[in-house]
Amino acid sequence: MGKGSGYGKVILFGEQFVVHGVPGIVSAIHLTTDAEVRKIETPGVNIIDERKGAKGYTEKKRAQQKESIDRMLKVMGLDEKVSLEIWLGGNLPGFSGIGASAASSVAIARAMSEEFGLNLSDKRINEIAFEAEKAYAGTPSGIDNTAATFGGLIWFKKNMSGPDTIERLKIKEPIEIIIADSGVVADTKEMVLGVAERKKKYPEKYDRIFKQEEELVVKARKALEDFDLRRVGKLMNDNHRLLQEIEVSCKELDYLVDLAKKNGAYGAKLTGGGGGGCIVALTPGKKLQGKVAKAIEREGFKVLRTKVGVQKSI
Repeated sequence: MGKGSGYGKVILFGEQFVVHGVPGIVSAIHLTTDAEVRKIETPGVNIIDERKGAKGYTEKKRAQQKESIDRMLKVMGLDEKVSLEIWLGGNLPGFSGIGASAASSVAIARAMSEEFGLNLSDKRINEIAFEAEKAYAGTPSGIDNTAATFGGLIWFKKNMSGPDTIERLKIKEPIEIIIADSGVVADTKEMVLGVAERKKKYPEKYDRIFKQEEELVVKARKALEDFDLRRVGKLMNDNHRLLQEIEVSCKELDYLVDLAKKNGAYGAKLTGGGGGGCIVALTPGKKLQGKVAKAIEREGFKVLRTKVGVQKSI
């Protein structure tokens, strides 16, 4: 039996813009998806998914999950008709927007590598997970699988020709955040396609917004490295407004962003593909983190308390 893990992630800056070559900043969080893979005699691939899921997440993503595994087998050079049992667990919930699909892809790829004695490098695992992510995102940016594979705080830029730019960022210390789930299960593939279509239809408007986002992300990197958290929070708010302009937010996400800010968060924005999923709010210190989390939980939403800038060995 082979075992593997992949980090959950939160995109601090970038989101949909990253698909089109704008830099993004992503952080792994301390929660992981764990996988176990073993060859079996019974025909087919049997998936036992015991992750803590948001309502409807696992069911809605099941067909995409099966396609992602087929893609992995093909790109790894394994027999696509091999019979496998795949178990998924860990403490990363199945929320849209925190890299659950990428974390599971990385975890499964690592477990397959071990079960089949391939001894694959992290770089190769990342490439395989990127291929698997096409089942979920259509044209993924690569930012989710990169965070899921390598962990830490990462500056990422998708290069349209040649290798992607991946740089580790260093900050003074880990920062408390909360991630709140809207309860709306988003289809990342649909959201990515929608942005691409609108960008083609309204080129002048979208070129202006994309230029603003690129400038914002550069400022955000400096603010993080300077540990100017008030500035980071303001830039998160600005980023959310740009995401609203490209029509990837929704009323549930906007409500959560406003609720977090009203209760003292330094900044808040949607995180991930949009259309549902989660928001991230900057809440430095345990006291503020707890206050914002409780205010959102009182409204009936699920909240994760975690930190960005954390690295651990998996």
